[in-house]
Amino acid sequence: MKRLPVADPGTPDVRSPARYLLWLARLQWRTVLAGAALGITWMLGMALLPAVIGRAVDDGVTARDASALTLWSGVLLALGAGTAASATLRHRMAVYNWLAAAYRTVQLVTRQATRLGGTLPRRIGAGEVVSIGVSDLDDIGDCLDILARGSGAVAAVVVVAALMLATSPPLGLVVLVGVPVILAVGGPMLRPLREREERHRELVGELNTRATDLVAGLRVLRGIGGEALFAARYRDESQRVRRAGVAVAWADSRLMGAQNLLLGLLLATVTWVGARLAASGAITVGDLVSGYGYAMFLIAPMKTIGEAAGKLTRGHVAAGRVVRVLRAEPDLPDAGAVVPAGPAELADAASGLVVRPGRLTALAAADPRDAQAIADRLGRHADGEVSYGGVPLRDIAGVRERILVAVNEDSLFSGTLRDALTPGFGGPVDDAALQAALRTAGAEDIVAAVGLDAHVAEAGREFSGGQRQRLRLARALAADPEVLVLVDPTSAVDAHTEARIADRLGAARAGRTTVVCTTSPLMLDRADHVAFVVDGVVVAEGHHRDLLASEPRYAAAVTRGEEIP
Repeated sequence: MKRLPVADPGTPDVRSPARYLLWLARLQWRTVLAGAALGITWMLGMALLPAVIGRAVDDGVTARDASALTLWSGVLLALGAGTAASATLRHRMAVYNWLAAAYRTVQLVTRQATRLGGTLPRRIGAGEVVSIGVSDLDDIGDCLDILARGSGAVAAVVVVAALMLATSPPLGLVVLVGVPVILAVGGPMLRPLREREERHRELVGELNTRATDLVAGLRVLRGIGGEALFAARYRDESQRVRRAGVAVAWADSRLMGAQNLLLGLLLATVTWVGARLAASGAITVGDLVSGYGYAMFLIAPMKTIGEAAGKLTRGHVAAGRVVRVLRAEPDLPDAGAVVPAGPAELADAASGLVVRPGRLTALAAADPRDAQAIADRLGRHADGEVSYGGVPLRDIAGVRERILVAVNEDSLFSGTLRDALTPGFGGPVDDAALQAALRTAGAEDIVAAVGLDAHVAEAGREFSGGQRQRLRLARALAADPEVLVLVDPTSAVDAHTEARIADRLGAARAGRTTVVCTTSPLMLDRADHVAFVVDGVVVAEGHHRDLLASEPRYAAAVTRGEEIP
């Protein structure tokens, strides 16, 4: 077996899933072409067997010529040996192509995960990455594997049609007309199959993410008696995946059923036409035997062509997931040199958002993705025309220390709870400041229960989702940056805790600039200023209650149809 690639996998073409698959094929073009050549040799060897048998019948059996029969038997034996040898070599090349494509994809995804670092959970769900390793690698490898047999199948159909035309034009025409009809009927069925495959893969990714979260929080769920509830949710989601899988199987079975039905009709037509021609004397008995052998042989290449269509469709869907991962960009480097005096005004040109210094500004977006995009630009996790004190953000040194963006995908690192709550810059935090941050975040009860010296497991999995969110908020507050951008900081806590956080946040951040991306009425009502975003642009500004009365879209986004006193 050839050695798998171990060097740098190269720079992939991620402009589209199809281009990524073509890039893989070009990168290992020698083995791909060798596999295709061996696949053609293998299929043609089988395609020629009926012709040799027909000649043996006519020249040896019908003519009662023992030497001719011996000659054609020897040709048949040599053809069978060559077919067996080419089949073995074709399989070796196909397996290598499968493994090389899958392994190179693993290299690329692993390299990209390392490159993204902390950006990975912000951009890509854990379930999506898991799905690549669980199923997408198989489908991408299958695309390279099927090229060998698919090339042989196409060549075999063409050669069989040519042989039948040479033997009998009517038989050849039946094949030449019938094969395009089968392909034309199967073509439109590929689109719903691809769409259902994409939906199924999306649901599998979501379910894998749910499973990852459940495993990480199993200890907590047992502690609060929540296993049954979350197991029921997991069952519901798994049933959605099952139904999506059944839909994929239904589309696949319709495609295969239509192809088998039409292929059976084609074989019956070839046999019937051949029998009539033999009865009328237009063709010999050997030609009839060959024609029937061709008809039976066509089952294999036609099914291979159908299999290739299905595998290429699934590979395209899988490559789309890989391309999405490979397209993700890490947070922009902090390479500025200017150090403006702060606090200062923060402005995002794309949205029209202007954040005044020293105020608590709330950002409510009709689409949460717009708020996340603005937060990424404000913290320079994504490029944009953002200025701080009139200076472009890209020219400012120490952006990460001056402007901190805290999101729910941030992790709690293992170690003591005190260390987990200590920000990664600015030195240690004294106990008074840490206690103040914990009080603002409503997390005093957590520390009271376990203590600051308690050991925190990886990602804080011993805490519930709401507890982790409050601890992450306390860590962000303890960092005390000039500008703090919080993205949905209270989405996992109960209403009473959220009200306490909303009441305390403004006082805790007095004199500092704070931006809270949220649609929570409790948080919005305590903000000094609210900006409402639609389609990525600020369309209304003011106080929460004024916006409720004057902007129907704002009221619909933050109340969800409920009346707020």
